[in-house]
Amino acid sequence: MPETSAAAIQRVFDLQRRNKWRLKLSSAEERKGLLRRLRESVSGHESEILAALAADLRKPAAEAAGEIGSVIADIDDALAHLDEWMTPVDVETGPQFGGAKARIVYEARGVCLLFAPWNFPFQLLFEPLVPILAAGNCAIAKPNELTPNTSRICAKIIRDCFDESVVAVFEGGVDLANQLLELPVDHVFFTGSPKVGRAVMAAAAKHLASVTLELGGKCPVVIDATTDLAQAAATIAVARCYNSGQVCLCPDVAWVPRELRDAFVTQLEAAVRNTFYADGELNKAAFGKIVDERNLHRLSGYLDDAVGKGAKVAFGGKVEASDRTVHPTVLVDVPANAKVLQEEIFGPILPVMTYSDPLEVCEAVQSGGKPLALYVFSNDRGFTDTILQNTSSGGVTINGWALHWFEPKLPFGGVNESGIGRYHGVHGFRELSHERSVFAA
Repeated sequence: MPETSAAAIQRVFDLQRRNKWRLKLSSAEERKGLLRRLRESVSGHESEILAALAADLRKPAAEAAGEIGSVIADIDDALAHLDEWMTPVDVETGPQFGGAKARIVYEARGVCLLFAPWNFPFQLLFEPLVPILAAGNCAIAKPNELTPNTSRICAKIIRDCFDESVVAVFEGGVDLANQLLELPVDHVFFTGSPKVGRAVMAAAAKHLASVTLELGGKCPVVIDATTDLAQAAATIAVARCYNSGQVCLCPDVAWVPRELRDAFVTQLEAAVRNTFYADGELNKAAFGKIVDERNLHRLSGYLDDAVGKGAKVAFGGKVEASDRTVHPTVLVDVPANAKVLQEEIFGPILPVMTYSDPLEVCEAVQSGGKPLALYVFSNDRGFTDTILQNTSSGGVTINGWALHWFEPKLPFGGVNESGIGRYHGVHGFRELSHERSVFAA
């Protein structure tokens, strides 16, 4: 493994700091050449990527293939539209300026520092790298140390594809991350927890680097009496259990009308058992494991704390420490002071709360900050509008899960506690570019 000494890191940074001016002038075709090379390498290493994700997270093949497919789709989108994205935008000047001309030019930010999370350790390293390269930047990438097998294959792909003056990769833990954050880079792209996001933003502020922070929060799902309860439960069951619940877009709490709670929980249990169980046993081939012992202990602690404070386990609740498995779990009668309602869960546990008035839900959401996503299951436009008008979130999906993430024409990102900045499609290109105003008198 290449060294990660301060001298080695500084050498690479100096290379990129010089090279960023050349990359700034690169044509669309040159940038597409980099993206094509990345696409070819990702496709060529598919079996190794799948094996690494299985080893690190017991990620089912379909979920792991989704990580690869998402990266390929983003590359293809950039290849199809990069010429258009790079074209300067003419701006009509005011009459007081006579025949003057104005335009917006998209130019590279420069050297970007890229940190990947552990829950989608392949996808969320390379998806941000696509707009970084499309916008003409250099990058220093750090895969996540909690998924070492995936970190290794990510590093191999980067080293096979790129000269380190364009994209370099360093593997390591928190000490390495802190070393990298000392560099006076131009932009930092971080995906992870709000707690670490604050530390990243503070470090970037020392150099006035711009930041993209993709964070998280307690994403609520709100259900009303007009929806198909079984269909909503089936969607929410998959949403809460995808990647064993280790997704920043997972529903973190479900709100249902008081009189529908028991019926909803029954439907939810049926959906979970139909999807993730076989012959009465959890089908671990279709259900991932918790990333490490620390997170397993954290989730077990949430369950113990909730039950100790009066919550009831409607179903699930089993924790297998031997292979870091937390079984799909639904809690009811959860008191407001339970940790599972205060902290982002990041595991396959779902508290089900009840309401009589939708404004009760809105007040609860408002008190917990602005989540990354909000979900509404309703066929009543007035109900949906009430929820949206009285809350704020990074994005919204109505009658579905995370569909606003999958639509590349929509900007994806958080707000305040759940993040800063937007990416996907042209929004990622603009996020990783400086919009430079040019006025010619």
